Parts: sequence; C-alpha cells; structure tokens
Amino acid sequence: MSRKDSPPDEYDIREWARWLRQTNHPTVQIIRDLVSSALVVLLIGVVLFAISGVWPPMVAVESGSMEPHMSRGDLVFVVEESRFAPTAARDPTGVVTYRMGKRVGYRKFGSYGDVIVYRPNNTGETPIIHRARFWVNESENWYDKANPAYLDGENCREIPNCPAPQAGFITKGDANDKYDQVIGLSGPVRPVWIEGKAELRIPWIGYIRLLFGVLIV
Repeated sequence: MSRKDSPPDEYDIREWARWLRQTNHPTVQIIRDLVSSALVVLLIGVVLFAISGVWPPMVAVESGSMEPHMSRGDLVFVVEESRFAPTAARDPTGVVTYRMGKRVGYRKFGSYGDVIVYRPNNTGETPIIHRARFWVNESENWYDKANPAYLDGENCREIPNCPAPQAGFITKGDANDKYDQVIGLSGPVRPVWIEGKAELRIPWIGYIRLLFGVLIV
C-alpha cells in the first residue's frame, strides 16, 4: 500500500478529510462511491419534491386496471392536485373530471380528465390510481349522470353508493368495466383522500420500486 493510500499517522481532521477524498484504498473508494450515489439520489428526490409537492413524487403501478394507458411496472410522476390545475378543474380540488375534460378537450394519459391517486377513507390501504369520471354531491342520485355500461343495476336503489353517501369523485380504472363505487372499491372519493394526480409515466422502471413496496393499484 502506498503512502497515499495509508491513513494519516496522527489525528487531524483536515488530514483525514483530505485522505478520505484522495485515497485509492479499495474499501474507502467503495464507501465514497456509495455516499456519492446516495447524495445524488437525495438531491434528485428533493428537486422532484419541490416540483411535485407530494412525497413520494414517484410511485409504481402494481396492477393493469389503467391499461392500455398505464401498465404494471410503470413509474408515475405524481404532483399535488392543485398544481398546474387548468381552468376546467373543479374548485378547489384542481382535478378535471372525464365529463368536463370531454367538454373542453382536456386529455391525460390517452383519455379525457385527470388520473388521480387516492387512498380510500385515508386508511393505510394501497393507494389507487384511477380516472376521475364525474363529481357527485352528498345524497345525490347520480344514476342519470353515469354511463350505463359501467353500472350494475337499473336504478339508483340497485347501485352501491347511490344516493351518494358523501360528496366526491366517481372514479374508474380505464381497463375496468365498472366504476370503483359500483364494485365497492371505494365510496365517492373525497378531496382529502386524494394524494396527487398523475403527470408523467416512465414504462418498466417502476418494477424497481415494486421490489421495495412503493406501489399503487
């Protein structure tokens, strides 16, 4: 081992700092590379959080409920729902529904309206990433607002969550054949349940996140 690779003989913080930066000692090099990589990842995370306003700003898709517009293993960049909100968004949520999006020509991920990430009842359940279809008010009979193809009944009395037990969004996965509220996945999605809205997807990279349990369905 050369003198350069040997640690200083005496304790001097400046000498030790210089040695840690410059030495070619294999163990120190590995630790130095790991620390540098961790700092880069941390910096990227801080920048993404500053842009998105939510944490984590990147989440992975676990299921195929949003196919073909999102697939299992996609990494999705999520922003706070009030950020970048267009004028067509429903105040004060910042979310554009499918109904409004179709009216004004607002599209996200291959269809009209925003795709939101929400956690039913604000519980510890896995978050859901589905499209906001339309808004309902508390006690509203929303049968006539709905697309009959996504219902499972011939009137409001035969449909779960109709009349609406609370105000919120009726949601649906693009690949699903029924609304979330019809199949019992969630009640009308309250604004406080929303953790963000999807802005960008990166195919396949999300498989890395799935290994660590950071996912949405």
